[in-house]
Amino acid sequence: MKLTVNGQAVQATPPARMLLSEFLREELRLTGTHVGCDTSQCGACTVHLNGEAVKSCSVLAVACDGTDLCTIEGVEHRLQAAMIRHHGLQCGFCTAGVIMAGLDMIRRHGTALDRTLIRAELEGNICRCTGYHGMVEAIHEVSRDV
Repeated sequence: MKLTVNGQAVQATPPARMLLSEFLREELRLTGTHVGCDTSQCGACTVHLNGEAVKSCSVLAVACDGTDLCTIEGVEHRLQAAMIRHHGLQCGFCTAGVIMAGLDMIRRHGTALDRTLIRAELEGNICRCTGYHGMVEAIHEVSRDV
């Protein structure tokens, strides 16, 4: 399969049953994509596939042939600084997935994104440390400037 990952062309032959999360971590050594549940519940493995947020533990790697993929390693965005400023992270395990989900929310909703909608859409990202308030504030702040 051929795909673009974080702007770089990649050619690989992953096993037919290998999950995208596994492929990213084990084959490409992009370990910012975390695996917390393997059941699409926690959101720690969220990446952007052709510009849309997906949970990489629910996608087979071979299904990504010809796609454009972005992981947290490929992101340089002011949302990252806003997460720090608003104390939207503690242990960091969920942070990459939350940032990828937040960027997707901002892309889809822009300035119409309010705190209620952010909270509703973050239900697919589990964090056991922060209580979400800082994450919501960071995403909301950045959405005001798009």
